[in-house]
Amino acid sequence: MIHVDAVDAGPGGVGVGVGVHDTGPVTRRAALRRALRRAARPGPWKRGLVLATLALLLGLLMLLHAWITDRGSLGSLVETFLPWFGLFVPVLLAGALWRRSLSATLALLLPVAVWLNLFGGLLTDKSHAGGADLTVASHNVDADNADPAGTARDLAASTADVLALEEITPQAKPVYEKALAKAYPHHTVRGTVGLWSKLPLSDTRPVDTQQDVGPAGAAKPADVKLTDNRALRTTVATDRGPLAVYVAHLGSVRVLPGEGFWTESRDRHAKALAAAVAAEPNERMVLLGDLNGTMDDRAFAGLTSRLRSAQETAGDGFGFTWPATFPVARIDQILVSGVRPTSAWALPATGSDHLPVAAGIRW
Repeated sequence: MIHVDAVDAGPGGVGVGVGVHDTGPVTRRAALRRALRRAARPGPWKRGLVLATLALLLGLLMLLHAWITDRGSLGSLVETFLPWFGLFVPVLLAGALWRRSLSATLALLLPVAVWLNLFGGLLTDKSHAGGADLTVASHNVDADNADPAGTARDLAASTADVLALEEITPQAKPVYEKALAKAYPHHTVRGTVGLWSKLPLSDTRPVDTQQDVGPAGAAKPADVKLTDNRALRTTVATDRGPLAVYVAHLGSVRVLPGEGFWTESRDRHAKALAAAVAAEPNERMVLLGDLNGTMDDRAFAGLTSRLRSAQETAGDGFGFTWPATFPVARIDQILVSGVRPTSAWALPATGSDHLPVAAGIRW
């Protein structure tokens, strides 16, 4: 390496000298250190391995959700909120981009593909042109509803031909009957569930959903059981023939300390309701009600094997219904068999903590 040095040229002058200094070993050592530092840094495939692992676990969780143990109803809990697991994807993607990790970015393809396979169809409007032969609606009106008359007026304004109500209290029953009488000349109430119709009803009976079990349940008088009844079956006379309609309000689910996600009564009711549906002689059926669960939940396999969701078949979006102030799950369902849904939607909020749901069907 060449350096230019100033040298003393004696009195009155400055000399310039050219000197050659060997700095090669120093430079080589610095270059070697820089190379070692670069080699020690993780490359784009090695960075973000934790993020890549989390992405793969997320994808496997959604893909294999049916294999998750149902001890403590863990499987039901995961399946209830399964669509929301997709929110982890943009979070992990942001982390992958921040870390500039190719491995994490590539691993995210798995949860994205699984989520789109499970729920991608719900992102589009699947309603069909041509209108409907019959419009049905269902609403859990909430036992603590402070304005049942207002709720009834809102529901009547929906112009549904058949309207199912759940969680009817003895105090609110006459209010609903009075407010809906003009729009719906036919109605039936069995315990806490009822059906209002513009068309004649027949062959109405309560459905035993195994609400009362064990010695205490067996000892209950029939009139007491009927008061607490949570499901009914009736026939609606349409110009296309009879339509079997079921209305149900299955047991609630709870998160209990030490027990986890408690679904015992809901699951028992769902199994009994599925047995009633399986025994139904009319191939044209509609099930309306608050089932306290999403159709991804394994507890409803007996129902979904025979009935299909109007929302999933002909709806627009997820159609979440609960809680009404910020819906995060669709637990209010319209399921059909032998008829074709043409549209499905959630109605505006009422005084209830649930949103009403409606669907158009055709023969």
